[in-house]
Amino acid sequence: MGSSSIRAWLFSFLIAAVAATPGCITIDVLGGGEEAALVETVVRGRDGRKILLLDIDGVIGETAFSSSLLGGATLGTVARVVEVLDRARDDDEVAAVLLRIDSPGGTATASEQVYEEILRFKNERRIPVAAQLMGTATSGAYYVAMAADTIQAHPTTVTGSIGVIFTSLSFAGLMEKLGVEDQTLTGGEFKDAGSPFRRLSETERQQLQAIVDDLHGRFREIVGRGRPNLSPEAIAALAKGQVFSARQALAKGLVDRVGSLEEAVRALEQQLGVSESRVVTYHRPREIRRNLYTRSSIPAPGVDGALAGSAQALALQRLERLVAQPGFNYVWPGVVWWPGVVWLPGIAGVPAVAGSDSSSAPSPMSFTNIAD
Repeated sequence: MGSSSIRAWLFSFLIAAVAATPGCITIDVLGGGEEAALVETVVRGRDGRKILLLDIDGVIGETAFSSSLLGGATLGTVARVVEVLDRARDDDEVAAVLLRIDSPGGTATASEQVYEEILRFKNERRIPVAAQLMGTATSGAYYVAMAADTIQAHPTTVTGSIGVIFTSLSFAGLMEKLGVEDQTLTGGEFKDAGSPFRRLSETERQQLQAIVDDLHGRFREIVGRGRPNLSPEAIAALAKGQVFSARQALAKGLVDRVGSLEEAVRALEQQLGVSESRVVTYHRPREIRRNLYTRSSIPAPGVDGALAGSAQALALQRLERLVAQPGFNYVWPGVVWWPGVVWLPGIAGVPAVAGSDSSSAPSPMSFTNIAD
């Protein structure tokens, strides 16, 4: 490949990386997608009071994402949680809520909103709320768990990552090689801070770091409310972005016990004073809910790749949007990139500019594990 071809390819890559928005074409052929009313399915038990099983999974975000040729758009986490809780408000038989959390976190705002909605529902209904942490319950996902009365981790859970990260890409070096010059005009000194077209100045870095630190303080405050037995000094030591195994989290007071999802249900039954209950979920008509462990929607063939329409593709799409755009996030970077390297579908090796203690945390798993 000649030098002119290489320059053309690099320029095309730069334009595509900056201008393209993640997503896919969606055609809801069968109907009954996100516009369909929620239905109830009993996934465990036959009689007794209801325990609502509420999933907090995937990347926690505010916006909707396209999913498949047959499935239409999928609601963002905040909208989905609010819709389920609104349905539960009208059901007097719901006696408890079990949060099944399997997520690396998400945006700071979405994590806060989900936390507040669960807390508001709990205070209105005066019923117990328990959190069951599954494979990954880090950063914003652990933030959400603070709304629960009790927190149980699965024996294989990875949790913690109490920290904040600001993600931003810089193509300044590549632009210099291509002879491309940024001619952006601004009406304020910091208006384009974090722009991919130029490097951050030291003043801008300090200003953005101050926001990261403020959000980090908010995170520690929420952990203090949810784990009142932990002193501020203990929380500060645990809030450096590090992750913990289930046993480590138990020893450090981040969770109350270690056990399975079935054990979490039995603990709620004991708290309610009943020997039998019905665990229910509210979901779309075409989503499969056969038992206590069923989570994913019906897979469907997509139009922008072999994985489109699957739970994995949706998680990839959400992470792609989360990482590709500047923003303040409560997310564990271990499932987004190896130290210093962003991994996006089809785009590998793009350097990351991060602004948190957790940005250098080692990643023990591959990118594809985020969809579980």
